[in-house]
Amino acid sequence: MRFDIQFLSFFVLQVEGKEGQTNKNYKHYQTLDEDEYEESEIKKFLHAEFGRTAKRKVEKNPGTEQPPTKIGTFLVEPGHELTSNPNYNLFTRLRAVDNKEDFKNACDDLVRSYLETSSVRGGALIITQAKLDTHFDDPFIFVMKCDFEQRIARISDERSLISEVEMAISARNMKSIQYPHMPEEGMIEEWELKIHQSSHARYFEDFLKFITYEQSIPEIVNERVMDYVQTYVEEKWPDATNLERQQEEHDLELWAASEKRDIQEKWEPQHVIEAAERIVEIKPEIEIKMKLGDTSIRGLLADYGYRLHIAKLGDHYAMVIEGDAFTFDKGFSPVELLQPEPFEVVARRLVDRANEIPERDDDIPY
Repeated sequence: MRFDIQFLSFFVLQVEGKEGQTNKNYKHYQTLDEDEYEESEIKKFLHAEFGRTAKRKVEKNPGTEQPPTKIGTFLVEPGHELTSNPNYNLFTRLRAVDNKEDFKNACDDLVRSYLETSSVRGGALIITQAKLDTHFDDPFIFVMKCDFEQRIARISDERSLISEVEMAISARNMKSIQYPHMPEEGMIEEWELKIHQSSHARYFEDFLKFITYEQSIPEIVNERVMDYVQTYVEEKWPDATNLERQQEEHDLELWAASEKRDIQEKWEPQHVIEAAERIVEIKPEIEIKMKLGDTSIRGLLADYGYRLHIAKLGDHYAMVIEGDAFTFDKGFSPVELLQPEPFEVVARRLVDRANEIPERDDDIPY
C-alpha cells in the first residue's frame, strides 16, 4: 500500500511549566510539496508509517475497554448535515486545498486547536495530505504526533565521541489520525476516522470534541448484565419501596463497583445460561476470566453450562471443564504422563473429602 504525498507540514510543539500553569506554543518548520518531499530526509524517517497506519487493524466494537486504536464517528444533530460538524470541516478543508500556502494555513488552524487540549505534550506534529496510488482521486489526511525522546545521544566525532541530541523524536509510540477511515483497500467511510494513541493520555479524544466512539465489548457486556440484574430485581420485588428490594439493590451496587468480586449465589444455572446466550449473540468469542483459589481460568462465555460447569463442594467450589484434548506448554511436568481416572471416581473422592469431619484440637495426640 503506497501513498503519494501531496503536501506535508512539520511543526514543533513546545509545552513548558506544570499542569494548570503551562505555556504552550508552536513553530512551523517547513511545508513541503510532492517534489520537495521526495528529496527530503523526512521521507526516510516517515514514509513507511503511512502504509502501517492505514493497515493497522481496528474494530468498531473493540475487545478491550481502552484499545490503542479506535474508530471515531462524526457527531451530527438530527436533521443537520455532516458539514455542521467542526471536526469534519477541519479535515475537509485539509483535503480540499491544492497549494502549499493554503495547506500550511489549514494546518495552522489544526495545530492551534490541538494545543488547547489539557494534557498535550511537546513534540513534533506532522500533518500530511496523501493519495493512495492505486485508488481514489480524493486524498487522505494523516496527523502524526511524535513525543520528544529523553536523554538521546549519538556518535559525533573522534574527540567528543557522543553528543546530546536536543528535541529528538522517533516513530516509536507514534500517535496518529487517519481521515477518512479505510475499512478495506478501495473502500472509505466519509463519516469515520481512525485514531491511534498507545499512551494512557487520550490527546486525540480531547482534541476531537465532536467525535463519538462505539462501546467496547466489555462495556456492552457490563451494560447488558446490569440490565438483566435490574430486570431480575424488578420482577422479584415489583414494589420499589420493599425493604428487601432496596437492600438487594444496595448489595448489587456494591458488587458492581468492586474491582474483585466473589460469586453471588443468586441465580439458578439455567437463568445464567439464558443470560449468557443473549450476551454471546453480540460476539461469540466473548471470554470469561476468573480465579478459583490460586488457579486462573480463562475460557469462552458460550461454554458455560456446556463445557464449563461450576458446583458447590461443601464449603468450597469446584469447576469442571470439558474438552477433547489437553495441550501442554513447553517444559515437562509429571501431569503429562497421567492416566486419567474415571470422572465418577474423582467426583466421589472430592465429595468424600468435603464431607470429612475436621479433627478437633483435643483429638490431636501430643
